[in-house]
Amino acid sequence: MSLNRIEQRIVDYVEAHKEERQYWELKVRAAAKSSPDDYAASIALEADLWAYYLERSQVAEPFMSTAKREGLKRTSLRNLAEYWLRQWAPPQKKKTGAEGGP
Repeated sequence: MSLNRIEQRIVDYVEAHKEERQYWELKVRAAAKSSPDDYAASIALEADLWAYYLERSQVAEPFMSTAKREGLKRTSLRNLAEYWLRQWAPPQKKKTGAEGGP
């Protein structure tokens, strides 16, 4: 899995802050549970991750200095959303065309 710079910055920050990691693990599991499939969960999480990045850019390093230097141009965080879903959420069963059939 290849993450962009912003995604990697979020991962590094979350890994370094226990409370942030716990928050995101719960959020990822909740998104997986409430979404019909992993695709829908990743879309919802991607939006939450961008909101998180914007919020952290106002109050926490290294986000603040990077935002000042590079700006806050919208960047996809979908790879990170999908990565965390695979890492922290139980896999969802594939839906089949007929009940009980392959």
